[in-house]
Amino acid sequence: MIPLWTAAEAAAATGGTATGDWAATGLSIDTRSIATGDMFIALKDVRDGHDFVAQALEKGAAAALVSRRPDGVADDAPLLIVDDVQTGLEALARAARARTRAMVVGVTGSVGKTSTKEMLRAALSPLGQVHAAEKSFNNHWGVPLTLARCPEDADFAVIEIGMNHPGEIAPLSALARPDVAMVTIVAAAHLEAFPDGLVGIAREKASIFTGLAEGGIAVVNGDLDTTQILVEGAGASPILRFGMDSACDARLAELKVDAGRTFFSGWIEGQAVPVFLNTAGRHFALNALGALTV
Repeated sequence: MIPLWTAAEAAAATGGTATGDWAATGLSIDTRSIATGDMFIALKDVRDGHDFVAQALEKGAAAALVSRRPDGVADDAPLLIVDDVQTGLEALARAARARTRAMVVGVTGSVGKTSTKEMLRAALSPLGQVHAAEKSFNNHWGVPLTLARCPEDADFAVIEIGMNHPGEIAPLSALARPDVAMVTIVAAAHLEAFPDGLVGIAREKASIFTGLAEGGIAVVNGDLDTTQILVEGAGASPILRFGMDSACDARLAELKVDAGRTFFSGWIEGQAVPVFLNTAGRHFALNALGALTV
């Protein structure tokens, strides 16, 4: 298997110190699911990941990203020692983004991020190798972890970006530098953190467009009361709208929801694309249309 990170590459990316000449084929933050050959990332959450480094190495981890040598870990253990593990993970993410040839798609929204990510995975898979998180890894450690796991030869990378407070999306988008960024919907989620209500949420969602790579494209839901805020957030970037409104670039038509299934036609560039979903809901149809727009 082709290594994801060699000791030398990871040390160069993070500015850290590698002990041993190891090569990691994956990254893991959980010793319960770690695979042989993974580099264990000793993040600090409810528990300090350093407490599990010895266990990770016993389970076959190729190395561990740490800020100190944990107790019970041999002096010659394969480690990547950095000043701060979260910062080190973000550095790996930046290096992975810089070296990949993949077209990067960023997805955010109050609801529908994960289902849209999976729709994009399915839609893009016939066109090439798709990298996307297996779970809803969309926060301050999930986004850099997903990026740092991206194979150098991936053709597409789908990055889910979430938030629960103002100011969280922009730095994550800057890390991902998406070539295409999509907002699924703006709804009253995490409303307690936004005194200005949906307007504030829409502005936060629109901040995904601040991280667009040069020439990047903004994809927005054209049926929302807050659509104009999303459009304004895209600035000078090209914008594609999806929805039922006749002004949308990709238009939802002939929608039928029946017996746990959804049928619709997506009108894109003057052509109807018939779509069948094995799940029921107008919102799933809109998310699928957004994925087709991408």
